[in-house]
Amino acid sequence: GSEAPVFSLTQLDGQEVQSKDLRGKVVVLNFWATWCGPCKEEMPALDRLRRQFDQKDVAFYTITTDLQRDGIKAFMGHLGIGLPVLLDEDKDVSSAFLVRGLPTTVLVGRDGKLVGRAVGPRAWDSPEAVALVRALTEPVP
Repeated sequence: GSEAPVFSLTQLDGQEVQSKDLRGKVVVLNFWATWCGPCKEEMPALDRLRRQFDQKDVAFYTITTDLQRDGIKAFMGHLGIGLPVLLDEDKDVSSAFLVRGLPTTVLVGRDGKLVGRAVGPRAWDSPEAVALVRALTEPVP
């Protein structure tokens, strides 16, 4: 229930993403690296989850501290993943979100508060994961 850390990162395509612009959406942040086997394992399921939601309601971003942009593009291309990649080259955002192991996925509610964290690979396209994200998009009574 605490406030999510504020961040500003550059996408692999050069576009800047600021967390303040994501208010009003559910945000799924997945911290990963190209050398991380479990990250490779879960990334396709996370991409399938992303395709089930309208981007006006849910924003999905992957965040990596990898420095080799060509390697990142090759990794995503090889897996056929369409998730946007944010570059955390100084590791400031990873530190702010207390990432200690990879993959780590953080869920942020529409109000900007932290609502969940998963460390290790998950079946993000499972009915339970879909239901969880869908519940977060529902209006609060």
